[in-house]
Amino acid sequence: MTQNEALTILKTGANVFLTGEPGSGKSYTINEYVRYLRAHDIEPAITASTGIAATQIGGMTIHSWIGIGIHTELDKQDIHRIASSKHVGKRIRGTNVLIIDEVSMLPPKTLAMVEAVCREARQNYEPFGGLQIILVGDFFQLPPIIKKKDEGDPDQIVLLDEPEARFAYDSSAWTRAHPITCYLTEQHRQDDKNYLGILSAIRDNTFSMKHVKHLEDRRTTYDKVPNEAPKLFSHNVDVDLVNKDMLSQLPGELMEFPMRSYGPAGLVATLKKGCLSPEFLNLKVGASVMFTKNNPRVGFVNGTLGIVEDFREDDNYPMVRTRRGQLITVEPMDWGIEEAGMSKATITQMPLRLAWAITVHKSQGMSLDEAVMDLSEVFEYGQGYVALSRVRRLSGVHLIGWNQRAFQVHPEVIFKEKEFQISSSLAEKEFKELSPKIITQRHEFFIKMCTEGLAK
Repeated sequence: MTQNEALTILKTGANVFLTGEPGSGKSYTINEYVRYLRAHDIEPAITASTGIAATQIGGMTIHSWIGIGIHTELDKQDIHRIASSKHVGKRIRGTNVLIIDEVSMLPPKTLAMVEAVCREARQNYEPFGGLQIILVGDFFQLPPIIKKKDEGDPDQIVLLDEPEARFAYDSSAWTRAHPITCYLTEQHRQDDKNYLGILSAIRDNTFSMKHVKHLEDRRTTYDKVPNEAPKLFSHNVDVDLVNKDMLSQLPGELMEFPMRSYGPAGLVATLKKGCLSPEFLNLKVGASVMFTKNNPRVGFVNGTLGIVEDFREDDNYPMVRTRRGQLITVEPMDWGIEEAGMSKATITQMPLRLAWAITVHKSQGMSLDEAVMDLSEVFEYGQGYVALSRVRRLSGVHLIGWNQRAFQVHPEVIFKEKEFQISSSLAEKEFKELSPKIITQRHEFFIKMCTEGLAK
C-alpha cells in the first residue's frame, strides 16, 4: 500500500493500524494526516508508547495522556477515578483522533487500560469511546518489556481478565477496535538491493549463509572503524563509557550546555526522560555529535551526524560540520507538551548528543549513513534487526561481531506479519473499488462529525 492510499483510508475516520518496514514512511504518513486534520481545525492527540518516541513526534506518552501513569493493572474503581479526573476527562472528551506511535512497544494490558478509560470518560461504550484510534508501528522492532505477575500477591488486579500476552495486537482492545491494516510497501531509507535483501530475509525468517557472507564482508575490528561513525550497543553502560572516554581524549576547553525547563515538574521530568539530548551536554572542538531533532530547513534531521568544528564567539553556540560538508551553527530548540494548542511544559537544549556511541533502543526511528555495531551481546528479538535497519546501505555497516540472536525476530510476529500483509491487500482492493465520489463523501462526513461534535 502506498502512503497516499493509507491517507485516503485514514481520512475516512476508520480505525487504522499503520505498519511497514523501517523507512517505509510511517512517520511521514502520520505527519501528513495531522496536517490535514489541523487544516480542518481538528487537533489530534499525538502520543507514543515511550518517552523517546513521544519526544520525537512532539507528543506525550500514552500513559501520561490517558492518566494511568505507571499503573500496570486497573480495577473498575481505578478506571472510574481516572476517567473522572477533571483534566484527563476533559482531554479525552475533547479529542476525536488518538494516535499511538511505536505500538510494538506497548504491552497489551496497557492498550486495554487506555480503551477502558476512554470509554468511561466519554460514556460511550464503542471501542475507545468512539475515538478514531490510529496505531503506528512495526512489531519486528523492539517488543515491550512484560513484567511477570506475582501470583502470590493478592493486591495485583488483572484488568478485565486481560490474558497474559506479549504484543498489543493480542489485547482485547485491539480486537474490539478492529483496525484496518495499512501496510506501507514503499522504501524511502535503503536504496541498496543487497542490503534490502538481508533485512527482508531477517523479517521473513529466511536468513541464510548467503546473507551471512554479505555481512562477513562488513566485519571489522575497533581499531579499523571510522572514528566519526556512531557505535550502536545493546547496553547503556557501554555507550556511556565510550562517549566519556572519547570526549576526555580531546584537547581544548570543555563547553557545557545545561538544559532549561518550564512547566510542572512531572511533565518536565517526562520530557527529560524522552529527550535524546542530555540534561547537561558537554562538548569540545572535535566532538562527534548527532542531531536529535528535525529541522530540514536548516539542514539537519534526527540522526544527522557531524563534528563540532568551533564555537560561535558571541554566544558559544556549537558550529557543527555535517558529513555532507554543511557548517551549521546550532541553536537551542524546544521539546514540549501541548494540549489544545497550549504549551503545558517545555525543555530547551541544543539538539545534539555525543555520537561516538548510542544504544540500539535510542536509535529506533533514526536514519544513519553509517554505524559501527557490536551485536555480540544482543539479548532481545528484533534488537539486531533494529540496529541494522537504521543504516541506509550495506557499505555503511561496520560489524564488530554478533551472536545467534542478532538476526532473529520473534517467531510469533513472523506469522502475524503474513496476516497483516493479507489484511492490508484486501483493504487496498476494497478502497480501490470505491468511486472517488463515495471516498470524498466519507472524508467530508468524518470532518463534519468531528467539527460539529458528532464524533462516532
